[in-house]
Amino acid sequence: MEETHVVTVFLRNGTDVLLFRRSEDVGSYAGRWGAVAGHAEGHPAAQARVEIREETGIDPDADATLVRAGEPLAVTDDERGTRWIVHPFLFDCDTRDVTPNYETAGYEWVPPTAIRERETVPDLWTSYDRVRPSVESVRDDGTHGSAYLSVRACEVLRDDAASGADYDALLGTARELLTAREGMAAVVNRVNRVVADAADADADAVLASASAVIDAALAADRDAAATAAAELADASLLTLSRSRTVRDAIVGADPGRVVVAESRTGREGVVAAERLGDAGLDVTLTTDAAVASLVAAVDAVLVGADTVLRDGSVVNKVGTRAAALAAAAVDVPVYAVCATDKVAPETDPDDPDLEAASPTELYDGDAPLDVVNPLFDVTPASLVTRVVTEDGVLDPADVEAVAADLSALRAWQ
Repeated sequence: MEETHVVTVFLRNGTDVLLFRRSEDVGSYAGRWGAVAGHAEGHPAAQARVEIREETGIDPDADATLVRAGEPLAVTDDERGTRWIVHPFLFDCDTRDVTPNYETAGYEWVPPTAIRERETVPDLWTSYDRVRPSVESVRDDGTHGSAYLSVRACEVLRDDAASGADYDALLGTARELLTAREGMAAVVNRVNRVVADAADADADAVLASASAVIDAALAADRDAAATAAAELADASLLTLSRSRTVRDAIVGADPGRVVVAESRTGREGVVAAERLGDAGLDVTLTTDAAVASLVAAVDAVLVGADTVLRDGSVVNKVGTRAAALAAAAVDVPVYAVCATDKVAPETDPDDPDLEAASPTELYDGDAPLDVVNPLFDVTPASLVTRVVTEDGVLDPADVEAVAADLSALRAWQ
């Protein structure tokens, strides 16, 4: 039997993926739905980018980011006498503007679960299953913020339910997700909401609830960004780390200038600076150590929040507290923007759960050293001018009320 290597590339925008209906001009599976695909001529990862450009018109270097390359799978088509060796890939895509080529009769951005409802090329869902979010990918992601990871956690439950997992298995997955990133309130709250809001104790209810929570989460993040943009319109800003909500707020505010700290050790700020520059803003990338000397030249500091504690303190990428202290010394206000789901349902402000990066990222020598390489720090409420959300600005009483509501979501446990 002939063996042919091909790539299948899922482009994801938000939580939707791009599906193509194959035209009559293709050599196989005309009329069926598939993802970006093509023969793997040479290196599959390089060919995946070639196919993105050819089939969508999207620049894979500027507008798409590789999320995961899955293990290849063999798909046997006895009728055609072909064994396809499929190399699956998942890319996050910044645009939905697609210019299809002759191979496409139509296209749609749809939830991945729609794959199971359509006539597709063989084993398309299996290909997606190799690259979709998992408990492990949520747990091990050291690049993205909690808004992004909370949505991916809900996708795990949605896709597991669509795959046929029973209710008890889904509850087990929910518990694993809660412990995977227990320091990120958005992950905890949104996973709890999926289970709490499921109308019935079955997989269909979890699928429907997860889909609804995902939609609400994306809307909340957008609305929080819009609120912050209105609050900070035209202000020059300093920021750090990488947050989609912060980025959208900055772009919406249209500041005259943006200073971005690189955010060691992961240097997420470099990617954030590149994206802001690509959006046409005047961006200055600097070191974390330079923040104290540059903050006096901006109108405000704008950061995200991985968690807002009950007393209004903000847990965020390490360096946030130093930036806030420097800002306070020169009377520059500090704003944190996030959805209300980032409020901790219950956390002792004196002892929040802070994740740490690997010590070897900071030092891998042989000297007898204790190495502290934190990922997050806590900025006291006294240093945060305003916490801006989709519901407006939260004062300490508002934070307490939100925390109480979110605590009720844990009853299912």
